Amino acid sequence: MKKVLSVLSTAALSFGVLTGCGLGPDESKEPANDKENNKTTSEEGMPEKPEKLVVWEDTKKGVALEPAIKAFEEKYGIKVEYKEVEMATKQRDQLRLDGQAGTGPDVITVPHDQIGQLVTEGLIQEIKVEQEVLNRFTESSIQAQMYDGKLYGLPKATETPVFIYNKKLMDKAPETMDELYEFAKGFTKGEQYGFLALWDNFYFAHGVIGGMGGYVFNNDGGKLDPSNLGLNNDGAVKGTEYIQKWYKEGLFPKGIIGENGGSAMDGLFNEGKVASVMNGPWAFQAMKDAGIDIGVAPMPKLPNGEPVKTFMGVKGWHVSAFSKHPEWATKLIEFITNEENAKIRFELTQEIPPVKLLIEDPIIANNEGAKAVAIQSQYAIPMPNIPEMAEVWGPMATALQLVANQKAEPKKALDEAVKTIKTNIETNHGQK
Repeated sequence: MKKVLSVLSTAALSFGVLTGCGLGPDESKEPANDKENNKTTSEEGMPEKPEKLVVWEDTKKGVALEPAIKAFEEKYGIKVEYKEVEMATKQRDQLRLDGQAGTGPDVITVPHDQIGQLVTEGLIQEIKVEQEVLNRFTESSIQAQMYDGKLYGLPKATETPVFIYNKKLMDKAPETMDELYEFAKGFTKGEQYGFLALWDNFYFAHGVIGGMGGYVFNNDGGKLDPSNLGLNNDGAVKGTEYIQKWYKEGLFPKGIIGENGGSAMDGLFNEGKVASVMNGPWAFQAMKDAGIDIGVAPMPKLPNGEPVKTFMGVKGWHVSAFSKHPEWATKLIEFITNEENAKIRFELTQEIPPVKLLIEDPIIANNEGAKAVAIQSQYAIPMPNIPEMAEVWGPMATALQLVANQKAEPKKALDEAVKTIKTNIETNHGQK
């Protein structure tokens, strides 16, 4: 199971003007002398060009990086080498060793929820980019690249749960959860279900809890405050009560509660027994392979009229703290995330870039799954990327499973979860 807040108000997918990376002064000119820093520069404000930059890319994704590297080399005259290293854990672990030894990369790629730990360990460094670069991306995806109010990367790809339905069993996606609820009541019988979601798993349940007004950590001036939790406020309780209703009325089977719930839900859907589910883009292919004609849409709106505020995962590019050429490493990640290179990456990997201008591009607009993820992402909340988030998953899973099994009322279960989270944060992170 993948564990995949916006600390800003979540931005709509506005479509602004995309400014690409441009060269500084004509490269044919003699390098200017930066007297203040006593450095010879080959471009305005930039140090002398290195001979080579090294990038760690995710496994089986190098093919999408190669065109961007070739274009960068031609434009700037800097050799770029890449190595494929598994992104989720191995890049972080290997950087701890190779960085210290001086054999590490200049640029790495990791999920955004690792940023806090990488910064705390001194493994990646803050980057500085122009506002035109930031304007390329959706606001929530940029916020996901920030930690303690500072920018530590640029977005590469995004994913978030969406509404997936079997076109044989459901004509079209409903606009509201109230409509879906009524459909499910009429459709659910025996092993046939109208809608299923893993709402005993906080990754998925956050969509309802967040949409009803709950939050994990409060945003304090652009920083996440781990001492201020909103997981048992009025909105969180209302959201959890709504979740409990689906289990209490038998609309969700007991078999999808707990550790094996994901595989059980996938099995039911792929057998054609479920009309619709809440799941992520990682599930598309297996559904298609099972012969299901799927439709994909953003999540229907909640009974309070608010969108389902799903958690969003953002993969990004980051500059190693051990890089001897951080300015050029930053220039590289600006280049490989521009509109042209992001579009090529999507074509080759189907990873959805949070680049605003591409959302209207036919390559995404005409791709039902990609379009749904892109639209849902505008309402999504980046998973908190501070280390204290590690203390949230377990207690919230316990609370939600108690609620799903009718063994505790939402308010009591959430109060107990928050109490445990606060104790664990104080014990493991020195926070009170």
